[in-house]
Amino acid sequence: MIRSEEILHTVEMIQKENLDVRAVTMGISLLDCHRADAASTCQAIREKIRKHACQLVPVCEAISAEYAIPVVNKRIAVTPIALVGAGFDVDGFVEIAKALDDAASDVGIDILGGFSADVSSGMTCGDQALIDAIPRALTSTQKVCASVNVGTTRSGINMDAVVQLGQTIKDLAEGSAESGGFAAAKFVVFTNQPGDNPFMAGAIHGVGQPEVVINVGVSGPGVIARALQRRIDQAGEQKLGLHDLADEIKQTAFRVTRSGELIGRQVARALNVPFGVVDLSLAPTPNVGDSVGEIMQILGVDAIGAPGSTAIIAMLNDAVKKGGTFASQSVGGLSGAFIPVCEDQALANAVRDDTLGLEKLEAMTSVCSVGLDMVALPGSVDAATLSAIIADEMAIGMINGKTTAVRVIPVPGKEAGEFVSFGGLFGESAIARVRNVGKSSRFVAFGGKIPAPIHSLKN
Repeated sequence: MIRSEEILHTVEMIQKENLDVRAVTMGISLLDCHRADAASTCQAIREKIRKHACQLVPVCEAISAEYAIPVVNKRIAVTPIALVGAGFDVDGFVEIAKALDDAASDVGIDILGGFSADVSSGMTCGDQALIDAIPRALTSTQKVCASVNVGTTRSGINMDAVVQLGQTIKDLAEGSAESGGFAAAKFVVFTNQPGDNPFMAGAIHGVGQPEVVINVGVSGPGVIARALQRRIDQAGEQKLGLHDLADEIKQTAFRVTRSGELIGRQVARALNVPFGVVDLSLAPTPNVGDSVGEIMQILGVDAIGAPGSTAIIAMLNDAVKKGGTFASQSVGGLSGAFIPVCEDQALANAVRDDTLGLEKLEAMTSVCSVGLDMVALPGSVDAATLSAIIADEMAIGMINGKTTAVRVIPVPGKEAGEFVSFGGLFGESAIARVRNVGKSSRFVAFGGKIPAPIHSLKN
């Protein structure tokens, strides 16, 4: 039975603490849309997305109004387009990106993910054509996001792809210089990419998923922060241990996840499609009071990036997973704590104040749910250094058997300490300093493959 005080507490979380459902994402399989030529494939893609997603936005809005829980973004994730467009050239893949963008606009969603490929074990001709198309595809569309999975714990890291993608990021940024390199914010490189992640820019509808499915991403760092502050204030003279605060996070994550699952299941029922997973990640926004960085400060670091920051993220990530898993029948995606610098005001301020650097961010990614996310870098950073940054992050994911990702934006014409704003949920930040630029070229030039770790041999 749901008690009245729980209902009132949830209402307060919505009204005062930035509780929302960050994303309702419809996954759609496009495997049956491949045709003999790109034009026919594009037409099939448009028709299928319109067929399945035409009611997604109005249904989300109706259910959001009924339950008074905001749904911030309505999104679509599709089958990795390298599979759908196999056999086409670069121009064909660019046309598919434009068709996806058109379909996304037609159904009124905010953003679409899945212009993607998995090259962890090697690269097909279709994979190569898609990667070559990414700069044109993302600079000529508004809503399309791209991702490439370059490694897994089972297969190792494809360094040939990593080398290429450093240049891809440079090309994206330079091709959108008028917007501060924003196109690079729509592209992410993964190791161990999940096939049911509702968060962008890395959402895909993975192989093995249903024909159509609804996945939900819940948020709530503001709710967690307020719950922790209340617990600390109420304790008074009573001594609290970190285990007490971890328990508070766990209980709050339970309530947040319950709200997300309720909305997701109602949307799926109304659309007559299966419900997939709740991704219970704490995804911050640039809004004041909706920050993972603020949680770190409440938990005792006076400067984000100070010693102890990594331990706090580890505790937060674990407690969120424990509370959310108990609240949902099916937890998936990434699930944990995100640390996207531009999208989190406290983290962005820490970069501005030079208390949080790239090296500490990398350490924190070893225990959070994603990786180096929305980090603005100097535009002068060369492609080889970007590739080496990717390689370091991919190695963390491969060795630890977790998802890691890199979404960095080398801002054209700007250097460390200067400021860039992308607007909306993408946020703003000072540009982080990169040490030892240009000192990794010989390593990157080897290419080849970093072999999988011994613990991948589990059969």
